[in-house]
Amino acid sequence: MAEAQLQQFLEKVRQLNAFVELTETDPALRQALRDCEHHHQVVELASRCGFEIGRRWGEPPQPGAVSTNLLSQPCPPQGAESCSVLVRGEGWRLERIHSCAATTPGDQWYDQTEHEWITLVQGSALLQFADEPGARALQQGDWMLIAPHRRHRVVATDPAPGSVWLALFWSASCAG
Repeated sequence: MAEAQLQQFLEKVRQLNAFVELTETDPALRQALRDCEHHHQVVELASRCGFEIGRRWGEPPQPGAVSTNLLSQPCPPQGAESCSVLVRGEGWRLERIHSCAATTPGDQWYDQTEHEWITLVQGSALLQFADEPGARALQQGDWMLIAPHRRHRVVATDPAPGSVWLALFWSASCAG
């Protein structure tokens, strides 16, 4: 195997591992993966999250597959959100999350093992923490740090064109 092919293979493995890691921290995504009935649905789900796991070695990326503009992506369907990993390193990843009139189901809370720093790049949102009596209103430019295992949920995000977030996740081992 030539070095270029080896690098393509290793990148695909990295993409697969990143997708698996994301499904382990996002219960809704894990359920969506569980609901897939065949390989093509898994590839499409991974693609909506920013991973290209279906491409064969040596195939070029699809035209326009990668955008460097945070606000140029189409809005997801109402009630949904799309996630893309923009960049990652050892023990951390930066995600773009685009929400459209989305909410976390009423009986569900995010309880992540990672640190999470978020900022709202576009739109507004209501974010509820289990240890606070009311939801926090966030608007464009607001940011916050969410400690590991601090249970939280999204109460509301804007309708189209939606709310766009940047979320930086890192493990305790990187917090040094």
